[in-house]
Amino acid sequence: MRVRLIALAATLAIAAPLAIAAPLVAQQAMQTPGQKNPALVTAGSYTADPGHTLVEWTVDHLGFTPYFGLFGDVSGTLTLDPKNLSAAKVDVTIPVSKVTTASAGLTAHLLHAPKEAGGKPDFFGANPADARFVSTRVVATGQTAKVTGNLTLNGVTKPVTLDASFYGAGKAPEQMGGKEAIGFEAKGVIKRSDFGVAYGIPMVSDEVKLKIVAAFNKN
Repeated sequence: MRVRLIALAATLAIAAPLAIAAPLVAQQAMQTPGQKNPALVTAGSYTADPGHTLVEWTVDHLGFTPYFGLFGDVSGTLTLDPKNLSAAKVDVTIPVSKVTTASAGLTAHLLHAPKEAGGKPDFFGANPADARFVSTRVVATGQTAKVTGNLTLNGVTKPVTLDASFYGAGKAPEQMGGKEAIGFEAKGVIKRSDFGVAYGIPMVSDEVKLKIVAAFNKN
């Protein structure tokens, strides 16, 4: 009996770590659908994924903190050929009316109508027009590129250059559509006064830093 108990204990001592390790090994063997591998990018036309494309904007607030908010629900298109990146085209629309901040009061202020009839709003005003960025030039270097285009915001169009970098590509899981997808990160800087939004300068900075994450699904 004692021998059997010892043998059982030894078996459990060996089996228990294996039982724990098995799912860990399986988990490690799994990979995310998207990989940072340019070879997975295929030529064609893509559509922006509105649920996973975000524009973060940051301003300096009183010299104390950087304050940021978000634009989401972005729509648009990307045309891309990995063998001819300089010919890439991007055209995206950003719904300004859906701006999001951590402060309900600030969000309301950004979208508040002018205080006087016929006056100018402090920021975007009620029912603002969508913003739009249309590329005019792409200069690619490896997995990064300078993307220059025309940004239309608050009724004003100005050239803007973004520093973009490839993030990942691959095929989405079937339960998420099963389409080929590609993602990028981009950064840029604009002056809001160039677009007619000068309220609070210089207490709130004129310079606005942009950080963009963009996901596209192949058509």
